Amino acid sequence: MSRDTIVLDHIGTLEAAALMRGGRLEDLLVDVDAPRPGTIYRAIADRPIKGQGGMFLRTPDGPAFLRQVKGLAPGQALLVQVTGYAEPGKALPVTTKLLFKSRFAIVTPDAPGLNISRSIRDEARRDALLEIAHGEMGGEAMGLILRSSCDGAEAAEIAEDIRAMADLAAAVMADSEGEAEVLTEGDGPHQLAWRDWTAPADVVTSAGGFEQEGVLDALEVLSGAQAPLSAGASMFIEPTRALVAVDVNTGGDATPAAGLKANLSAARELPRQLRLRGLSGQITLDLAPMAKKDRRQFEQALRAAFKGDAVDTALVGWTPLGHFELQRKRDRAPLETALP
Repeated sequence: MSRDTIVLDHIGTLEAAALMRGGRLEDLLVDVDAPRPGTIYRAIADRPIKGQGGMFLRTPDGPAFLRQVKGLAPGQALLVQVTGYAEPGKALPVTTKLLFKSRFAIVTPDAPGLNISRSIRDEARRDALLEIAHGEMGGEAMGLILRSSCDGAEAAEIAEDIRAMADLAAAVMADSEGEAEVLTEGDGPHQLAWRDWTAPADVVTSAGGFEQEGVLDALEVLSGAQAPLSAGASMFIEPTRALVAVDVNTGGDATPAAGLKANLSAARELPRQLRLRGLSGQITLDLAPMAKKDRRQFEQALRAAFKGDAVDTALVGWTPLGHFELQRKRDRAPLETALP
């Protein structure tokens, strides 16, 4: 298998990063003019929302909304972290459960304990990582998660990463009093690429890398609603203000199994399309006609496809009209906001 290629470039003036796999665009990160997920504020409680169990907060970047507040009074300062992009006209979604995340380590101030990614199964390696974790976090009350990228990494790199995140977390947690302020910015696309795309890859940083590596050609295809599927089938992906509508068509195939084949192809391709287009929220699939007995096979294919996707997606289920619904976390901005 050929190595992945990571391309660090810009779309217009916006920082962007692309992951190419076998010559195909697999993932895309684009910066936008909005607070990034991961940004940490010292915010000020403003006003509670009766009946919703939440409260609006004041931040330097506008109002934020915190769910499930308890014992929080207007005027009180607190530390919060942006969890995703806000819908148009709505407040920033935030949480008080802060995470300090890097390539190898995630420091969790409110969740003590040392944990290692379950994908690292070699007991000797897990013991070695625990030894590093204890060496760096032994005197800390904060928690630590060592990510799957630690498997095969140098001990010195992991230790340095843990120290950097622990020091940052300690500094931020000690700065909880005062007026509303941005304490840390969320990571931009280039930093996120280094942090999360950890498989061996060739890295292209030269200007014009998107054009040289075929990213711009892929973006031109993504600018349209139609996404091709196997055997001449296709799906149309169209965001509205309320939800994202996905319509699956069989194309010229008129055989009895055409609907199931098109739907299975759509299930395999859907995570990639949503990821590249930066689409999230409520998603409704209007599938090609298929027998009810084939629904389980479709659900299994959809579940397997989303299992490897980085964005949290809940498979909600079937509607009375036979549509299938999903709910996807808004941790990426729509690509349409970045395209010229």
